Amino acid sequence: MSKIKSLRQFGHGDPSKVVEIIDLEEQEPKDDEIIIKMEAAAIHLADIKRFRGDYGFEAKELPLTPGYEGVGRVSSIGSCVTGYKIGDRVFPWWGNGTFSEKIAAKAELCIPAPEGDACQLSLMLVNGMTAICLLEDFYDLKEGDWILQNGANSNCGRYLIVLANERGIKTCNIVRRESLFDELFDLGADKCIVDDNNSDALAKKISDLTDGSKINIGFDMVAGKATERVARCLAYGGKVVNYGFISKESCSLPFHDLFFKNITLTGMSTGRGLAKRDMSTIRHTYSLLAKKISDGLLTAKIARTYNLENFVEAFAHAEETGENRKGKIIFTMN
Repeated sequence: MSKIKSLRQFGHGDPSKVVEIIDLEEQEPKDDEIIIKMEAAAIHLADIKRFRGDYGFEAKELPLTPGYEGVGRVSSIGSCVTGYKIGDRVFPWWGNGTFSEKIAAKAELCIPAPEGDACQLSLMLVNGMTAICLLEDFYDLKEGDWILQNGANSNCGRYLIVLANERGIKTCNIVRRESLFDELFDLGADKCIVDDNNSDALAKKISDLTDGSKINIGFDMVAGKATERVARCLAYGGKVVNYGFISKESCSLPFHDLFFKNITLTGMSTGRGLAKRDMSTIRHTYSLLAKKISDGLLTAKIARTYNLENFVEAFAHAEETGENRKGKIIFTMN
């Protein structure tokens, strides 16, 4: 049997110290499995949190092969598998350990993948479904409604702009630099504004920018004082949905917004979003997302690609934010 390269997490702590690259014997598929020769695998903040053992992300069993998502091609098939043939492109299901040259996956959980850029497709399972859940699960958004989001230059933020625009939903997008406006407008953003760290001033500017439109929902991926700034821009009874922790601070929502404006704050988990949907709906959604990515309608900024041997540098790059990272970090294999 030939050898394959794979990353292995054996503890919690600094990723450079608790992850190693190893040679494994190439395995044969079980009856209900397929072997996937990986093309690309995205590095997510959740991967870093699992390495570090952050609350809620700790690995239940170690050692393990890390990697939440990716895309590859079927290289061998178990005896009971009928839905795939060798050479088919597939997405393994969430958390299948994609930081490896080849992986075994339950065939029934895999999702067919289209042709197209492997790096772009490697981001679909997590960020694509996150954007869908934000749009569908927290407010009954109709054509002509507004949504507000910070971190609009993130991959999920970009997906939100495109998907909302397709539904006739208007987006007001908070970013850190005016230099980002044009690329967000090209995606279909309706309004963009620079976050000046002043809640009342930002609320006034956004009201002026949207001609006093009522904004009932805001998506917050920054946390800390940024949560307050999103809340201050919403109408009475509005809702802030937090789904990120870029500031590494707890969400801040003052008494003023809770008491006088009846603002609510809720958290979002894509896992909970998946649990609300049956597998048929999930597969249909992923099929639509994959086609949009394949056709170039949904695109992510890719900062850099790395091979598995350069995992220390790749993980350090993935932990950077904003201008220091400039997009997503992807492993490319084979």
